Amino acid sequence: MTATRIADGVIEIDTLLGGWERMTAGYLMEGPRPVLVETGSQSSVETLIAALADLGVSPDDLAGVAVTHIHLDHAGGVGDIARAFPSATVYVHEKGARHLADPSRLVDSAARVYGPLLDSLYGRLDPTPPERLHVLADKEEIELGGGRTLRAIDSPGHAKHHLGLLDSASGVLFAGDAVGVRLPDGGVLRPATPPPDFDLEQALESLRKFAEHEPSGIALAHYGLVPLPPQDLLAEAAGTLSAWAEVATKAWREGTDIAGALGERFSGDVAGIAPEHREKLETLNGIHSNAAGLKRWLEQKATTAPSA
Repeated sequence: MTATRIADGVIEIDTLLGGWERMTAGYLMEGPRPVLVETGSQSSVETLIAALADLGVSPDDLAGVAVTHIHLDHAGGVGDIARAFPSATVYVHEKGARHLADPSRLVDSAARVYGPLLDSLYGRLDPTPPERLHVLADKEEIELGGGRTLRAIDSPGHAKHHLGLLDSASGVLFAGDAVGVRLPDGGVLRPATPPPDFDLEQALESLRKFAEHEPSGIALAHYGLVPLPPQDLLAEAAGTLSAWAEVATKAWREGTDIAGALGERFSGDVAGIAPEHREKLETLNGIHSNAAGLKRWLEQKATTAPSA
């Protein structure tokens, strides 16, 4: 079990997605009402439960589970964790709640996207009883006890059901995938623009909202507390995201392959990374997945644009 204290009362847990270290993190908020932020995938549940036990969290201790969004690498373990910790309330965005209660459509969609990787890497998603779910509104706070809270920040763009969570005590912002992916073994920040919900304008606005809250640090699901000043990281994320969208837009307008254009422009960013670490990044956040999301966003913009 790999657990690291990243702030007072905040423990990062490596959920070992696919057996890879430092790829997907969950975060335990300690206190009178402990809350787990992110469960990781269903394939990581055994690792996560063992880690919580090692940290002294018994089945009746965990008060809540909060997910930034319902993609399977963040929430695939929710049903299993809810079953293992029967006192925990599950906190989720309004647009994600019904999929946790009945995950059939979400899993079917994931199967089309991931193919064999769904079962070999991520696993699926068991239903969560509806009465265990609590829909989080923008600016709503989860009480951790002792005056400490996690404040929800509605942050669509990566997905319409995305929330950031800001710890009132440490100032750490749990940003899910809204800031992007930055694996410690890679060191490069890459945007996360998967289908079907990616929206550039919303994503940039969410980064601005994060900046307005002036977090003391930013913790990513992929992966960890980033060793950069938060405002610098958010500015880098906005610039990188805009650059990828610019390349994709040019390729789309010219009728050329978006993935090819992105690869030509950005594959050099990971050229110096060891092959085994590059494999982790490409599996989790490959250019083709980002290209598919950008392409869908461009097509949707074209169909909704007012005619001249």
